[in-house]
Amino acid sequence: MKELPLFPVTTVGSWPRSSTLLRAQRQKQRGQISRAEFDKIADTEVREVLRRQENAEVDLVTDGEQRRDNFYSFVTEKLSGVQLMTLAEMLEVVEDKAGFERILETLDVPAFAISNPTCVGPVKRLSPLTLDEYLYTRSQTDRPIKVTLPGPYLLTRAMWVKEVAQKVYPSKEALGEDVVNILQTEIQELIQAGADFIQLDEPVLTELVFTSGQTRTFMCAALSARADPTEELEFAVSLINRVMENTENVRTGLHICRGNWSQKESTLLSGSYFPLVPYLSRLKVQQLVLEYATPRAGELAALLDSPEIRAGKELGLGVVNPRTPQVEPSEAIVERVREALQYLPAGKVFLNPDCGFGTFSNRPINSGEVASAKLKAMVEAATVLRQEIAAPAQ
Repeated sequence: MKELPLFPVTTVGSWPRSSTLLRAQRQKQRGQISRAEFDKIADTEVREVLRRQENAEVDLVTDGEQRRDNFYSFVTEKLSGVQLMTLAEMLEVVEDKAGFERILETLDVPAFAISNPTCVGPVKRLSPLTLDEYLYTRSQTDRPIKVTLPGPYLLTRAMWVKEVAQKVYPSKEALGEDVVNILQTEIQELIQAGADFIQLDEPVLTELVFTSGQTRTFMCAALSARADPTEELEFAVSLINRVMENTENVRTGLHICRGNWSQKESTLLSGSYFPLVPYLSRLKVQQLVLEYATPRAGELAALLDSPEIRAGKELGLGVVNPRTPQVEPSEAIVERVREALQYLPAGKVFLNPDCGFGTFSNRPINSGEVASAKLKAMVEAATVLRQEIAAPAQ
């Protein structure tokens, strides 16, 4: 693992895609261009995303998830037994059509704009999910690299559309076994290749505690949730911890947010992390990558008052909102970090946006120019904080 400075600045993963890349993505999906032709275009876009991060002096870079249609559906073309279905297509197969329509009503997004990887056969890895992405990124930068992967709970829950998947797997738990095996293999290959940070994305954990078992959600994966959130959370912890076995030689993290498909904050979930603390404290990850730039996330104390969290976890602190056009002043970011330092030592605090800047390729929630400016504001704040730590006491 490459050494990082105090208060490392990074992103959560995704970056807005250019019109050229989006057009190529559609052409690839329609079979109009080959994967190799698409990758040639994506290579150029990855280099541009890296250039933006390096110009902003970001410490831990990502490839911007430029090859992905979204942060988890991209696995469809890497796995057998998985079919990409739009939310509109899913409505045709689910039994509880009224319940699913209620989910769609809460989304400030057309039903055709988000697709879900759905299990339609035995799920097996055809090719690496992210290893090739990492290797190309490694060839283009000397900076430490974060690799983002959809978490096992997210994938299992998303793929398990009962009306289709039950023809192959007797239960969601059985499907989860194959998902765990796939991710374990992927992570070990990334470690061997030298990845600096591996982040699992598990945003639906918040949906479990903020909706009290109801179907209001920012992910179509809600279809497979049990009514009892405790059972679901225990299932999630089990899956994540099994995937994270034997990962001592790499920094690991888990990202949780409250939805990132709309700039309308009122459509996104709200609530503090407090109900998740007993579960987050047991996860075998070094860092919790969390959103804290909006009031919807609650107070830092709700999480950091926990002795187990303070003793056992780093914090990837969300200090800018990826959905707003306004760029946060670096002074405000510094103040937010100082609040976290009341609970954690400086060596345990990273700076990042609340979420990605382009979680869904067809639904970017900001421009590259605004995203770059927000990164620069975080770097300015980190510079001030490093100087404060280095300055001798008066």
